[in-house]
Amino acid sequence: MASMEKAEEEWRAILSPEQFRILRKKGTDNKIRINLPYRLRRLVLIINFLIRPPGSGKYDKFQEDGVYECAACGTPLYKSTTKFNSGCGWPAFYEGLPGAIKQTADADGRRIEITCAACGGHLGHVFKGEGFRTPTDERHCVNSISLKFKS
Repeated sequence: MASMEKAEEEWRAILSPEQFRILRKKGTDNKIRINLPYRLRRLVLIINFLIRPPGSGKYDKFQEDGVYECAACGTPLYKSTTKFNSGCGWPAFYEGLPGAIKQTADADGRRIEITCAACGGHLGHVFKGEGFRTPTDERHCVNSISLKFKS
């Protein structure tokens, strides 16, 4: 898949502030974003959960036939037939389209980040071996804001 590089200013011009924060700065779906010392970040997580809890994203419970694309560049990422209800509160897929998703271990080594292979936009994380009855036993936990749907 061809790489799509843009300067930060170009991404800011085409993405909403929330899309930019998630897709380009590796954020997550939530309502409040404030800078706090490390010890107070747990409080922010609780506040975010209360304001926009898991399951409040546009595509968590969305079920239609079509393709989910990267909200930044429009690259097709997931077929709707690979979406399943994992109960995690974010859209979950058991596999991406071939070559569309890049997987990279987080710096802490505890999770695997998933990004759009074309533009590098942050999608979420993939979790393996959780026992879901899917063909891959993987859960791609994706931020709704990182996606757009095309029927």
